[in-house]
Amino acid sequence: MKSLGSIRRSFEPWNDPGQRPYIAFENISKLFGDFVAVKDLTLHVFQKEFFALLGGSGCGKSTLLRMLAGFENPTNGQILLDGQDLSGVPPYKRPVNMMFQSYALFPHMSVEKNIAFGLKQDGMAKSEIEDRVNNMLKLVKLDQFGKRKPHQLSGGQRQRVALARSIAKRPKVLLLDEPLGALDKKLREETQFELMDLQQELGLTFVVVTHDQEEAMTMADRIAVMDLGRIVQIGTPAETYEAPNSEFVASFIGDINLFRGEVTGANGSVIDIETTDGMHIRSDSTVAMKPGQKASFAIRPEKLRVSRTRPESGINAVSGEVWDIGYLGDMTVFHIKLKNEEIVKASVLNAVRTVEDPIGYDEEIWVCFNADGGVVLSG
Repeated sequence: MKSLGSIRRSFEPWNDPGQRPYIAFENISKLFGDFVAVKDLTLHVFQKEFFALLGGSGCGKSTLLRMLAGFENPTNGQILLDGQDLSGVPPYKRPVNMMFQSYALFPHMSVEKNIAFGLKQDGMAKSEIEDRVNNMLKLVKLDQFGKRKPHQLSGGQRQRVALARSIAKRPKVLLLDEPLGALDKKLREETQFELMDLQQELGLTFVVVTHDQEEAMTMADRIAVMDLGRIVQIGTPAETYEAPNSEFVASFIGDINLFRGEVTGANGSVIDIETTDGMHIRSDSTVAMKPGQKASFAIRPEKLRVSRTRPESGINAVSGEVWDIGYLGDMTVFHIKLKNEEIVKASVLNAVRTVEDPIGYDEEIWVCFNADGGVVLSG
C-alpha cells in the first residue's frame, strides 16, 4: 500500500517481496520473572531505514532495543542482523552502537577524547583515529569544540558529541534510546531534522525508541506502535496518523475525536452510523461492517469545520456549545460540548490576522466534516 499523505523519499523496501530484512526479530519474547516485557513479537527492519519504536512507559520498546544491542537476552525467539544470528554474541562484538538519553560522556575527557575512546579500545592506529575524529567533528558541526570538556558545552552540543562517538566506529546499525529527551522543545525540533539529514548522509540504519509521537512522526520512515509488549500497528507516519487500525492507536498518536454509535447501513464501502449524540455519519470504510454492529468514527481536530450555520444535508454534522477556546498563534482550538456532554476538539487554521466576528464562548455552533475526513473503527 502506498503511503498516505506526503512522501519524504521514494524508499519503501518493506513493500518489495524480494528485499531481505536487515534486522529480524522472529517470535521474540522477554520475561522478567512473571512479568512479560515482550510477547511473541515479530518485526522486520530494512537496511538504511530510519525506524521508530513508539509507545508509553512499560510497553517493551526499550527492552526490544536492549536485546538487539546485546544487553538483554531473549527468553524465546531469534534476532538476526544482516542474516547473522546474534544469539550468544556479546554486545562489544555486535556491529551496532547505542546512544543513550543521558549521553554517558566521560566528564574528565575532552570532546576529541570522548569520540576517540571506542576507536582506541579497538586498537586503531593513532593517525587513523585523528582523521576519524576530525571527520566526526565536521559531520556534527563541532569543529571548534574538540578541546572542550562536556561541562563546557550546551545540551545540544553534548548530544552531538554522543552522536559522533556512537557513529565513529561506523556500526551497521545505530540504536537511539530517547535521544532527544534532555533537550528543550525548540532544540529538539531542530535536532530531529539534523538526525534525519545525518542518517541519509551516512546511509546507516537507525532504530530509535521514543514515547514522543511528534518525534517519531518527524524522523521515521516507519513507526511500530507498541502496547503491552506487542506491536499493534506498523506503518509510515502518514499511515499511522491518517489510518489508525484501533482506538488505541488513534488516541495515542495525535489528538482524536471519537464518535461512538451503531451501524445503520452498509452499502459496499459506504457505512452509515447513528451516534449516541444523535449524529448521522456517512463515511467510506475499509472495515467490513454490518447493520446493528457497534462502531466508532475517529477524526482529527484539523479535519473538522466549525460554523454558526447548520449544514444543508445534516449528515456528518452535530451542534454543540463552545466550552473553551485556545489561541495558539497559527491555529485556534475550540472545545465544543455536545448534548450528550462529550467534548469535541476542532482546530481552525488562522489564515488571516484578524476576524471581524470571531466565534466566542457559550455560542451554539455546528461542527461538520467530509465523508473521507476520518476512519471507521469496529466497536
